[in-house]
Amino acid sequence: MTRRGRGQRGVAGILLLGVPVLLLLSVLSLAIGSRAVPPVEAWRAIFAYDPGNDLHLILRELRVPRTLLALSAGAALGLAGGVMQAVTRNPLAEPGLLGVNSGAAMAVVLGASALGMTQITHYVWFGFLGAGLAGVAVFFLGRAHGSGTDPVRLVLAGAGLSVLLGAATGFVILNARLEVLDIFRNWGAGMLEGRGPLVALVMLMALLAGGGLALLLARDLNALAMGVEMGEALGVRPARVWALSCLAVMILAGAATACAGPIAFIGLVAPHLARALTGPDNRLLLPLAAIFGAAILTGADILGRVVAPPAEVGAGIIAALLGGPFFIHVVRRFRLAQL
Repeated sequence: MTRRGRGQRGVAGILLLGVPVLLLLSVLSLAIGSRAVPPVEAWRAIFAYDPGNDLHLILRELRVPRTLLALSAGAALGLAGGVMQAVTRNPLAEPGLLGVNSGAAMAVVLGASALGMTQITHYVWFGFLGAGLAGVAVFFLGRAHGSGTDPVRLVLAGAGLSVLLGAATGFVILNARLEVLDIFRNWGAGMLEGRGPLVALVMLMALLAGGGLALLLARDLNALAMGVEMGEALGVRPARVWALSCLAVMILAGAATACAGPIAFIGLVAPHLARALTGPDNRLLLPLAAIFGAAILTGADILGRVVAPPAEVGAGIIAALLGGPFFIHVVRRFRLAQL
């Protein structure tokens, strides 16, 4: 067997290993909380539901949607980060560079302050809309005159728009009611508690749509990694790939930000971990980045429930606390210049 064949088999084994890891994390997410639920009771709540059992109600209405949201939002952030790093050829790129987080935050604050939307099922749509509009604005601002879309201009436009929207969001919060501040505090910390089945369903649908598009672009992203001229020689249209990549990032990161909050680190580190195992082939890297992203966010959510009981710490805060040192370790261990 060739070295390449052995490598692909090894990656396939890692992908298969990721499934039981995610299942284990899902079981822990269902069982751990302010009220412990035995795994057997969790099984019964799903397959032999008893509406008179309060543990079953907790599982069905709260923890199952929360677990699905953590898995799907983490996977979406991992995929979005992988696409961003591939299309910009910048190992430090992540979804926040497209202004997605800032656009969603601004829209959530406006919806809560101007329209009085205090329910997550209401302002999540504003977050999704704001993320999409910010992504579209960055795409048009990042267009090079007469030469299509330039990845470097995209990053610069996204950074500039993020600063502008961040300042505007801070201004609105300072002049808003305390209720709005409380909403933004929970959402901004990445608190996954109480999101509900509808929010989890929206996130799952976005993951299917954006993730499917990202995986379809993997081969073209591999071609563009060799340079624009080589990609064109292989029949790839760079402007089309960049536009569709931006659309995939908008759907994935926009939905994750709107549903779970502006969670940092995952879209940055998950692709690095995947690349360290798979190499630069996006056909293998992107699925593994999704698995790493799902595992990291679900693990952060579980950890946030046990570090300061009976209170909870937002998954976004846990991810940020772990992300800085861990990312530095990844950079030093795998030599950023070669990733």
